[in-house]
Amino acid sequence: MKRDEAAFVEFASSARDRLRRTAYLACGDWDKAADHVQEGLVRVYVAWPRLQRNGQEYAYARKAVMSALVDHHRRRSSTERPVDHAASSAPHPATPDPADAIAQRHELMAALAQLPPRQRACLVLRYFEDLSVVDTAGALGITPGTVKSQTSRALDTVRQVFAAFPTPTVTQGASR
Repeated sequence: MKRDEAAFVEFASSARDRLRRTAYLACGDWDKAADHVQEGLVRVYVAWPRLQRNGQEYAYARKAVMSALVDHHRRRSSTERPVDHAASSAPHPATPDPADAIAQRHELMAALAQLPPRQRACLVLRYFEDLSVVDTAGALGITPGTVKSQTSRALDTVRQVFAAFPTPTVTQGASR
């Protein structure tokens, strides 16, 4: 089968940003996300002649990127993970602070960083990419039951992190 270079370049150009955002959520580092996307697109390029281009190219590319991410974590020689010990114990102000949303996003990314790669991939595919359990299983090459258990464990971990996160209080009618 002949490789259609122009079609691949067009596909890769249109899918790269979305794949990178997904990879970022799965690994927590923009540079590593770009590397994983590049590796995934190399895998798509190799398979391009035999892919049936019926609108499923993106699903194949997403699966290739997630596989590259999981493969990368399997190759790690160390399981050490950086931990932020600078947890703030200062109380939140009585009025809502726009920084709360940023802090909560930071906490979410920190919680995601604590998850093993497969659990993190399950959460990203299920809740960011909005895939079904079956589609997530297909993208990761695991069973639907494994997706359910990995997602459940990951959500428990994330909930524990957010349970410790103080909820801002809002005072009605407060004057300044």
